[in-house]
Amino acid sequence: MTQQYDNMFRPATRTARLNAIEQALRAHVITSQAQLAAILAQQGIDVTQATLSRDLDEIHAAKSRLADGTMAYMLPDHDPNMHPEDLVDEKEEQHMARVLSGLVTSVARANNLIVIHTSSGAAQYVASVIDRQITQEVLGTIAGDDTVLVICATDAIAQEKTDWLVNID
Repeated sequence: MTQQYDNMFRPATRTARLNAIEQALRAHVITSQAQLAAILAQQGIDVTQATLSRDLDEIHAAKSRLADGTMAYMLPDHDPNMHPEDLVDEKEEQHMARVLSGLVTSVARANNLIVIHTSSGAAQYVASVIDRQITQEVLGTIAGDDTVLVICATDAIAQEKTDWLVNID
């Protein structure tokens, strides 16, 4: 059985649920398990409090104090003093630029698709870095040994991402 939300179908599996939890924690300031369960329910994922508690423990999410004093669930790789929307724009983009600048050898675009050529063996890593972005602009990636296919939501987004990739230093 699958669940659909925002043009995306999510299989009703544990792995898909854990991924949805990680995405929710990266995209929202979540202060309680009830709030997280409500966000998941909007995506068609019904989860008990006990399961949610185990899932949070498994992905090593813990409550951290934000700059404004609020206690919120955060993943271990997030700075608790930054808001989730800032993470995409600044921290993630800087991290991506550092990683990709040494691995990307060429970039080409066709409509909403971007083809990224990398050093041999680096495509899987480059794809995983791109997949970790908190955005609905990039629908997903497919990676081989030295080539990554990035599927963007629109042609304009693909052009924007291509321009960024070409100009990273």
